[in-house]
Amino acid sequence: MLDTYAERGRIVEGDTEAMIEAAYAAWRTDQLVGRATVLVSDSNESVTALNTRARTALILDGVVRGPREVDLHDGTQAANGDVVITRKNDRRLRAAGSWVRNGDRWHVLDVRTDGSMLIRREGRSRGANLLLPADYVAEHVDLGYAVTSFRAQGLTTDTAHVLVDASLTRESLYVAMTRGRDANIAYVAVDKPDDSHVGPHPGDHGEATAQSVLSGVLQHVGAELSAHETLAAEQELWGTIAQLAAEYETIAAAAQRDRWASLIRSSGLSAEQAESVVDSDAFGPLTAELRRAEANNHDVERLLPRLVRARDFGDADDIAAVLRHRVATATTRPAGSGRIKKPARLIAGLIPEATGAMNEEMQRSLTERAELIEERADALLSAAITDSAPWLTAVTAEPGDLRSLNVWRRNARVVAAYRDRYGVTAATPLGPTPDATTQKVDRARAEGALRSIEGLARSSWEGSRSSARPAEVPRL
Repeated sequence: MLDTYAERGRIVEGDTEAMIEAAYAAWRTDQLVGRATVLVSDSNESVTALNTRARTALILDGVVRGPREVDLHDGTQAANGDVVITRKNDRRLRAAGSWVRNGDRWHVLDVRTDGSMLIRREGRSRGANLLLPADYVAEHVDLGYAVTSFRAQGLTTDTAHVLVDASLTRESLYVAMTRGRDANIAYVAVDKPDDSHVGPHPGDHGEATAQSVLSGVLQHVGAELSAHETLAAEQELWGTIAQLAAEYETIAAAAQRDRWASLIRSSGLSAEQAESVVDSDAFGPLTAELRRAEANNHDVERLLPRLVRARDFGDADDIAAVLRHRVATATTRPAGSGRIKKPARLIAGLIPEATGAMNEEMQRSLTERAELIEERADALLSAAITDSAPWLTAVTAEPGDLRSLNVWRRNARVVAAYRDRYGVTAATPLGPTPDATTQKVDRARAEGALRSIEGLARSSWEGSRSSARPAEVPRL
């Protein structure tokens, strides 16, 4: 993979200052010819400095202008003509059928005297205007010329210029190097060694090179992967199922992007419609829905063209969003029925597995995370059993026979995984009813696991009625 990037001129190397200058110069060139472009760095200080530098150049160009400026969250200012990024989801703030999301980029059209900001979603030449309240602007808006790799997860641009050093993790590199539709270029600093990258790497010749730094980054996952190391320490390093699932889904989106784009283009949409879907902010959620459908054993290669033909798109503002809704509605239940019904391919009973052809390294990274998620769920359940956690006592005790015990543990792991993914700390198994759609889907799966556990308890009770006083069926 690295050789391919190098052959296409997508890797530049040098010392840190030279790489910052090269990345900025390339960004500036793209910006001047009208490309949607972004700078990516894992350093908050570098991001702020690059944003300030970019904005100063645009003020001198006359692109950023106006009688008023407003202070932003990161200590910078914005005025008419600036590009900004929103940092908090808020469904109450809507424009053209969509809502303000963490990671969205916008053009500033006007700054009002009260500190509110009139904005338009990037990529739209008209419509989709929105007035951001002053309190939201002050707390949740940054300049959007340079972003961290974490903040870049929702972005799609024409080009991305990525600052890389030896401390970067593989997950951050994958995210950063998949933002640009046309080009993603890595500017690799070779003067910043990192102690977490030990041992020889391909391309090592005594001194660091772009090849050796990037090889190290691809092995740098925040913790050394080993199924035989102390599980508790490994889980602590890797974090929660929420973190691991987010990494899994980010890598899956990057790994399968070309596949889903190809499917969209062959689905029966016109060429213009297909490109609007691939360029849409809703393309990522649509592909996540397709992955979920495929994990539920639906044939998405046949399903999507059928949904496209079902009815036209009229005056739909966002065909990708409409398609996502159609896929979700058509795949509410797993494919098949009765004896031919196959179990869904879900990691820890919750996270849809990514399948199909993909880059070998990305496949390996997905497999590693899937295994860690499963291990994390096992560890959480074991800890809950040891500590007699209140939520677990509400789920009923472990059955005695081996077959029932395996079923019990498999379903209890789903509940443990759900609690960890959504930070549930209540004494009840699943906590309060969620508002978010994704969490509702996962809660339904966890509720199904609870029903299976309740069925085991009921079967055990019914089997013992004739020989002993009936035991009370545990309430969930």
